[in-house]
Amino acid sequence: MTDALPTPADEKGPEQFSAVRPRDIFDKDEIASLRQRNNWRAAGLFIHAWVVIGASMALFALFPNPLTFLIAVVLIGARQLGLAILMHDGAHGLLFSNVKVNDFVTQWFASFPIATDIRPYRPYHLTHHKNTQQESDPDLILSAPFPITRESLRRKIMRDLTGQTGYKQRKSQIKAALGKPGAPFKDRLSTFIAKFGGPLATNLVLLTILSGLGYWYLYPLLWVLPLLTWYQMITRLRNICEHAMVPDNNDPMRNARTTYAGWFMKAMIAPYWVNYHVEHHLFTWIPCYNLAKAHELLLYKGYRDQLEIQPSYWAVLKIATGADQDGDNKRDTPAENLFINA
Repeated sequence: MTDALPTPADEKGPEQFSAVRPRDIFDKDEIASLRQRNNWRAAGLFIHAWVVIGASMALFALFPNPLTFLIAVVLIGARQLGLAILMHDGAHGLLFSNVKVNDFVTQWFASFPIATDIRPYRPYHLTHHKNTQQESDPDLILSAPFPITRESLRRKIMRDLTGQTGYKQRKSQIKAALGKPGAPFKDRLSTFIAKFGGPLATNLVLLTILSGLGYWYLYPLLWVLPLLTWYQMITRLRNICEHAMVPDNNDPMRNARTTYAGWFMKAMIAPYWVNYHVEHHLFTWIPCYNLAKAHELLLYKGYRDQLEIQPSYWAVLKIATGADQDGDNKRDTPAENLFINA
């Protein structure tokens, strides 16, 4: 593996991985432009996510009916995925120029609200980057089972939308947070606070705010429910499209995938430029809002045929569901893996 460029501020962020030398592709000015962080733009992404969540809740609260309820569930679930994407960029140290600010904002305004934690996620995810699609890749289990049949995918989606996947995730997460069953109560409480105190605190704050506004019921209906259902499904689909059925596990330009998305798919399944996944794997030091620029530069420089690019999410799902025999392995995506991946 060749050396990557250092991160800004003399590598004060987490270790970065790159499979190609940026200077072999971009000139000095292009690199400077691509790696440039914008604190205000990063803050705007967090504000955007939470404004959409709040507006979706308000829509249902003001006009309660089945249609506005479904719209709110879908939009909030999509923004919960957006928070997971922001956690991902925060784990790479790419959101704010100050590392402490980056980690604090990421943890309390993206990770904890959706019951994740940047601390275990960061080393896990960087291992994925270091060993993408190799046997030591902790995310390989998400892509290895493919192709599957369409019927198998339908069953998986049904488990997601009925909350079965989400329930298994949270059950596994809480069980781990409670520590060893035979340990003293004090030790188990300490473990629980360390592992689940942040998510519990932020969710209590959210419940308190909604209760203070007179809409406590929005917390279970339009926060917990989307997190256990719609968020699970679109997270699964995004995971499939990023690495499943890539052409070459050993080629850094083809062991991850960029998928083109229109405005609707960007809103529903590919928030905050996450669909430019091969660019992210090639250059992990580029903030999410500069990935589209990196993509255009790569095309301009003639790399189109070397990159794994698909025209739509539907095209990828068609490839991923091309198996001839029906064999739904319910253990192909363990809850803990689906939970931590982003």
